[in-house]
Amino acid sequence: MTEAPTTPRTFNVLGTPLLATDYDALAAQCRALAREPRVTALEFANTHLVTLRRHDPAFAARTAATDFFLPDGMPLIWRMNSLGAGLKDRVYGPAFMRRCFETTPASFTHFLLGGSPECGKRLRAAIGQWNPAAEIRGSFHGNCGLDGIFPGEDDDRLVEELNRLSPDFIWVGLGTPKQQAWIHRNKPRLARGVLCSVGFAFDVHAGLKPDAPLWMQQRGLTWLFRACSEPQRLAGRYLKYNSLFLWYLLRDGLAGRGK
Repeated sequence: MTEAPTTPRTFNVLGTPLLATDYDALAAQCRALAREPRVTALEFANTHLVTLRRHDPAFAARTAATDFFLPDGMPLIWRMNSLGAGLKDRVYGPAFMRRCFETTPASFTHFLLGGSPECGKRLRAAIGQWNPAAEIRGSFHGNCGLDGIFPGEDDDRLVEELNRLSPDFIWVGLGTPKQQAWIHRNKPRLARGVLCSVGFAFDVHAGLKPDAPLWMQQRGLTWLFRACSEPQRLAGRYLKYNSLFLWYLLRDGLAGRGK
């Protein structure tokens, strides 16, 4: 029997409505949504994404069609709990992806979008270990532009293939801001399925990039681990957007908009 979808409470953090949920409740909600004849977009939002939505109107517009934002970072959980959420943990994209594959019945199908061909090969192997019965109906690995467009005929061919295969879950691992741009462009072109924007999860589960140890994750230090792992690409980003996150929280609090 398909679970009935629930509607968890949302808590506004810098203008982003974050769902107060946990891994099991979200997985059950996604299984119910996957049986509906429509497309649902999920965004696993960390502090960088939430702050970018507040700071950049163009990016906010590209993510406006997202149906559910999940709190992917511990600082977001702390802020939500200060507003009364009562959460014990975040809903981390890589962890949710694995749990979803482990617990979702074989009757649900999946599509992997993103990463290199080598990443896709390793990711399929990992999924096979989590759940040998999981059905990966298809995959696509290519170079997506910042505008969310694949070159040549790949762009239209991908959408046609997704509509032909009709997977229940479409895992999108293109990275920010590419995956948000792709979902913004193509959600209206798809017939059905749950779009899960998980980015970094592909590289983590494929063993191509390390994830932060659990003690750092629990203390909200995943950003620090990733910045040290890829300093040239990520250190400046985290310094800028973590500072902006704190500034916007302080400014909203002083202006009486903190709740």
